[in-house]
Amino acid sequence: MTTAPRAPRVVQPPPAPALRPRVVARTGLYALLAANAAVVAVLFVQGGFASNALIVLGRLAGLYGALFMAFQLLLVARLPWLDRRIGMDRLTSWHRWTGFGVLWTLLAHVVLITFGYAQASSLDPLNQLVDLAETVEGVLRAVVAFALLLVIGGASARAARRRMAYETWHFLHLYTYVAVVLAFTHQVAAGTSFASSSWGTAYWYVLWGGALGAVFAGRLALPLWRNGRHRLRVTAVVPENDQVVSVYVTGRDLERLPARAGQFFLWRFLTRDRWWQANPFSLSAAPDGRALRLTVKTAGDGTAALRHLKPGTRVFAEGPYGAFTALHRTRPDAVLIAGGVGVTPIRALLEELDGHAVVVYRVTADRDAVLYDELRDLAAAKGAELHLVTGPPVPDRLAPAELARLVPDLTGRDVFLCGPPPMMNAVLGSLRELGVPGPQIHFERFSLAG
Repeated sequence: MTTAPRAPRVVQPPPAPALRPRVVARTGLYALLAANAAVVAVLFVQGGFASNALIVLGRLAGLYGALFMAFQLLLVARLPWLDRRIGMDRLTSWHRWTGFGVLWTLLAHVVLITFGYAQASSLDPLNQLVDLAETVEGVLRAVVAFALLLVIGGASARAARRRMAYETWHFLHLYTYVAVVLAFTHQVAAGTSFASSSWGTAYWYVLWGGALGAVFAGRLALPLWRNGRHRLRVTAVVPENDQVVSVYVTGRDLERLPARAGQFFLWRFLTRDRWWQANPFSLSAAPDGRALRLTVKTAGDGTAALRHLKPGTRVFAEGPYGAFTALHRTRPDAVLIAGGVGVTPIRALLEELDGHAVVVYRVTADRDAVLYDELRDLAAAKGAELHLVTGPPVPDRLAPAELARLVPDLTGRDVFLCGPPPMMNAVLGSLRELGVPGPQIHFERFSLAG
């Protein structure tokens, strides 16, 4: 274990209480969903009730399925205001769980409506569904939309996702937008709440238009505008060791790019063999308005190719993304805990953070300490403490007793954590055992962020 000399400590008073950005964003999302759920209930009642209870319940399930689908689009629209406050990892997780809500409510819609109409006819449920698809406008489109959602949901299950290349999964996921359009046209054609009043019709148009407009703005228009404005290019590729390389990118007006230390971009390097691949890598230096730097462990064929990038290569970058920033600080002092190449956003954060900082860098051996010379010099310049913790994974060298020894006042600091998932899980357990309050712990579960 290597430790930098302890710097003189200046104790600062705690900041004044304030609403945390993440709490504000979460509360806003919950309030938005609750308000829309109430509006949907009013529209449902206004649309009138059928004589068959199954049909009534089926219509209600369909309305809430449509609402969940629109909300699901909002969660992955990559709107900067939400992303900076909640983080792409949490928004994506909520999107996934909302997807289960979409599938179950739409399944209930299909089953209840079909069985409800079957009760009033001499047809069995399967033939009743076929009859509805043939005779009622928009029902066939709804069946196709539901089938697409079932395929996409199956592909997103963990077991299937682990066996599928990201590009394949992403291509299948694009069919969600086809399902959304089909579901909306079904609602226009057959939805009782859609046609029950002019304000009901206006509500659904605004809801769907807002959700699709958010996706268009956040995932297409904003990235195209930013890349057209900044015109990013590779300026240098610098090997840090046998497995790690740093890529320097520059462009126009970078001082206007709203990037912060700790954030990441989805990088596309526009070469013949890489233009279609988007890889998420964190900034490994705080943005200075002149250049951006990413530092990558070349673990596979895709990342290994970064060593061979030529200066002048055009870059298309989506972002910046992530809530792993100083925006969420609650205390004047901080602990920065990094594992392996997860040190890249930690190194950038150390450069930006004010107040006293303790950096704990966990690696197997000294030779694995990426950017260590930079960290040491930066720590000395900022009066921070730096601990290099080396050794095999067992015994756990960041167990509660070890962390408490390295940082005796741990519970009074913000903790920023980035590293491999097993290491992060172990450290999070240690922090909980030591009683570090949840609002003071900052991390993003983003396995390729380094």
